[in-house]
Amino acid sequence: MRQFPHDTLWHATSPAEPDCAPLKEDLRTDVAIIGAGFTGLSTAQRLAEKGVSVVVLEAGEIGAGASGRNAGFVVPHFSRADPTKIRQALPPHQAERLLALVESGGDHVFDQAKGMGLGRHAEQSGWLQPAHTSQMAQTLEARARDWKNRGRPVRWISAAEIASQTGMDIYHGALSDSSGGVINPLAFVRGLARLAMTGGAQIYTGTAVNSVHHNGTENVLDTSQGYKVRADRVIIATNSGIHGAAAGLGYTLLPLQVYQIATEPLDAETVTRIAPGRIPVSDTRTNIFTYRLDAENRLISGGMALLPIAAERRMAQRIAKRLALELRLSQVPTIEYVWRGTAAVTRDGLPSMVDLGPDIWGATGCNGRGVAFTNVLGSSLADWLLSGANPDNAPLPIAAPVPLPFRGPGQLAPSAVLLRGMIRDWVDARKDSR
Repeated sequence: MRQFPHDTLWHATSPAEPDCAPLKEDLRTDVAIIGAGFTGLSTAQRLAEKGVSVVVLEAGEIGAGASGRNAGFVVPHFSRADPTKIRQALPPHQAERLLALVESGGDHVFDQAKGMGLGRHAEQSGWLQPAHTSQMAQTLEARARDWKNRGRPVRWISAAEIASQTGMDIYHGALSDSSGGVINPLAFVRGLARLAMTGGAQIYTGTAVNSVHHNGTENVLDTSQGYKVRADRVIIATNSGIHGAAAGLGYTLLPLQVYQIATEPLDAETVTRIAPGRIPVSDTRTNIFTYRLDAENRLISGGMALLPIAAERRMAQRIAKRLALELRLSQVPTIEYVWRGTAAVTRDGLPSMVDLGPDIWGATGCNGRGVAFTNVLGSSLADWLLSGANPDNAPLPIAAPVPLPFRGPGQLAPSAVLLRGMIRDWVDARKDSR
């Protein structure tokens, strides 16, 4: 069985993984789910609590992919879009359905976390998106109004207020959403697994699904153990993975490597200066600057590499030095943990569902906002299946799979975008300083 690295801060600080094992027999179930991450487990939990028989098959361990290896930002927004753009991009009923899902993501996650008893592993302290230029400030201010008009707890705050919240005086204001926050993502995904199992879902780890096919009456999943799972319906929730049954979904997505670090705990004075409200920060630069605190006041930040080859150590030092520079720390902080994860990026930057065969659907497209979005998506997917799975009422638009051309070499595309964006950010900052 493939072993996954336990190198993250979350592996060191999370409750133990639920007791799961590889599949050891043929099974028949109403719904089979491939992937034990946020989307798969939240779907399974909802189905199980409604009395539907559900089997979850995971090639590695619970949360082995993006769900357990991100930075734990809970952001109930799109990475780039806003309500106005969504209404322009989608038919009215689909736009409203997607907006309702996205905006409810933060509250959904923290309600779940409270039920799990995660305590300090989950903090609904809000979320700040500072604008690095005056032009971006205008964009974010309009975006904040757009969300506020929908009744969301979103507002625009001034340059002076964002400076008081971060200790940084480089920003032109910020979008603030009090429904966001931070979470220990591995503790949360393991909690989802426990809830799903308590409801009756069967979860099998170390069980890769090699293929899925429809035999005319049902779907048959062939596993790495040689056993088969027969199911009326199948949900594939494997992010950007491309092995076995995941390929049909994975090849439609661009995998984005993100490197994360966690420092030694900060002193109380520094915490008060850079995060008096313990609010996580993600700014608008292409080379995005992010930071948050964990329950022990470790500083967590991340970034993308221009050359994503053997980059962990190089990126760790670069991220730590950037933290010291941006936050005006007295010294470069000592790094305790370094890890990387993979975000799935869609062509248009919006989440979507993919039709992969009779009663087989892939669901994906968090685009860097997975903690908030995928969990509420899973519950919505379950409700959709329970209501009859009418494509017209799906939580997301359903499309045929369209593989990305040159997906392998295309993985270098984010590096080119990052370099071009860093140059543009520098030029824009120079214009504002004149």
